[in-house]
Amino acid sequence: MHYLRLGSGAPPLFFVHGFACSHQDWRLQLAHFSKRHEVIACDLRGHGATPGRPQECSIEHYGGDVAALLVNLDAPRAILVGHSMGCRVVLEANRLAPERVAGVVLVDGSRNAGADPAEAESAARALLDRAGYAAFAEALFRQMFFTPSAQADAIVARALKDSAEFGPHLWPRISRWDAGEMDAALAAVKAPLLAIQSTKRSADAKRTPMRPGETSPWLDDVRSKVANARIEIIPDTGHFTMLEQPEKVNALISDFARACR
Repeated sequence: MHYLRLGSGAPPLFFVHGFACSHQDWRLQLAHFSKRHEVIACDLRGHGATPGRPQECSIEHYGGDVAALLVNLDAPRAILVGHSMGCRVVLEANRLAPERVAGVVLVDGSRNAGADPAEAESAARALLDRAGYAAFAEALFRQMFFTPSAQADAIVARALKDSAEFGPHLWPRISRWDAGEMDAALAAVKAPLLAIQSTKRSADAKRTPMRPGETSPWLDDVRSKVANARIEIIPDTGHFTMLEQPEKVNALISDFARACR
């Protein structure tokens, strides 16, 4: 498992990327927080510089890998920070090793539709079969950005290239985990939790920016399952909140980390 470990200072911050992404998406946070915190950022199986066979790519494996790395590094209780799919991963890691977790930060999380795990997985596979994975992935990532940019083009191109092998297997498993495990994973959070949200998704998976004071089914889930969850909306921003609004994201995480000491 490829990871970076930089800086010093408590509490450590452990950053986990999203679907078809890598630790590089946290580069602005690593540079900022490594000046006064220990920071860790990993590449999940099949992503970035970490090898992984498609059959090994699942939220369950990813959460286990993050929990195991926390134990192997013998780090003090850390704040787990996840983006998108990484929100699911840090929730799973917290469920497996809560004694290692000082806090949880969820950056622009979401929940795929579905109440029955088998049906949710089957529906996701059927969607990919109808559209073709490449077309599905391009549409998925293009609508994460509301303003065209070279950065957006690079992220879309990377996602299409890097996830061609594992993506058709992983995406349906994410839907299965959402339907079968997300409620329990949220309810297992006993540490402080901060949700930083910039977008919401409709029932047909269309993504739109959020407005101050607005909520979403995902945020309602977080509020209902996690006592005293803190919710912060960053408006007029796409899905890669930490790259598009790094100063605001860093300030929110800094304030949260002070409260978790």
